[in-house]
Amino acid sequence: MITVEAARKLVFETTRDFGIESVDLMESVGRILRESLIADRDFPPYDRVTMDGIAIRFKDFEKGNRRFKITGVGPAGEPQKELTKTDTCLEIMTGASLPIGSDTIIRYEDVQVENGYATITVDKVRAGQNVHGKGSDRPQGSELLLSGYQINAAAIGVAATIGKVQLKVSKLPKVIIISTGDELVKVAAKPLPHQIRKSNVFQLSAGLKHLGIKADQRHLKDDLAEIKEVLKTILKEYDVVFLSGGVSKGKFDFLPEAMDQLGVEKLFHKIKQRPGKPFWFGQYESDGATVFAFPGNPVSSFMCAQIYGMPWLKKCMGYSDLEHKFAKLTGPIHFKPDLTYFAQVKISTSQTGELLATPIEGNGSGDLANLVSANAFLEVPRGKDIFETGTILPFLEIV
Repeated sequence: MITVEAARKLVFETTRDFGIESVDLMESVGRILRESLIADRDFPPYDRVTMDGIAIRFKDFEKGNRRFKITGVGPAGEPQKELTKTDTCLEIMTGASLPIGSDTIIRYEDVQVENGYATITVDKVRAGQNVHGKGSDRPQGSELLLSGYQINAAAIGVAATIGKVQLKVSKLPKVIIISTGDELVKVAAKPLPHQIRKSNVFQLSAGLKHLGIKADQRHLKDDLAEIKEVLKTILKEYDVVFLSGGVSKGKFDFLPEAMDQLGVEKLFHKIKQRPGKPFWFGQYESDGATVFAFPGNPVSSFMCAQIYGMPWLKKCMGYSDLEHKFAKLTGPIHFKPDLTYFAQVKISTSQTGELLATPIEGNGSGDLANLVSANAFLEVPRGKDIFETGTILPFLEIV
């Protein structure tokens, strides 16, 4: 049995790059960008008017003129207009290009338009006001987004602005989630007293969906021959295998034996942690499937996926948000076993901006319903029985 620290190290040593693919712009939301986005022209591409009003020469205002003859109108989307005569102005709209010969915009709220003339009604005007200068945000050729950025709505806007119809992103791995156990029945079934509905596979699938991964599902009976026969193919067809159940010491927990007989290298089996102590992890050949075999208890399965499986996938795909956050306990935690304890907590923010962790008491690793009250797992280290209110500990948010 190894420590949590050693298990993490072994897990992350197996990360790999699943490659790059090009996807349509709107299909890239939430994915990891694998190219730099470069400005194809200045941002903004011209001196952009930021207020509806009139365009003037500031020197005309500076010499005392307040009344300007209107010589035309410049809407957004039309070619650049030109102001050619002294003491004249052009009506101009937001988004339009600043007219040649002008340098300052007076908003409509500060002028009176009447009989073809615009009279400025304010005393203070600043040269260049209400003009968004060409290239003042980013010059042509500058990097707007770097490879490794998780694409969000703002990134989509930037990509569209530079004409990107498709984006290069991290390729998603091919993942399958396998449940085991003769006691499991379909969600739509009415279970007998000795049966339960499948939940772990859907719980795990939902977590993967947050990474954009749509996992296949399979169920295996507690039969060594069937497990070996099915896994023999799956290990070659998939990049990642999530298994739930069949890894403890029970008479029908065949997965460790099956993995050994199929040639999957066991990197560890059992961690000094609660929940999830029986977790089994291994690698099939250098380019074969990475296998996460989680315990069957719902909380154990879910916790191991959140603490090990999801971060592993994130690292493979280039996510940058892998660092732990820290929160202060709002109540004490008592835990005697010499194990790392992943406590279910509710993370909130105090009025002073502190992250607070409120323990959510449950009834062990089978208490699936208790998970909906928590939004994070707090990592409580070994070697101490009591962690008082105010203790600061790392946590990982549940997805």
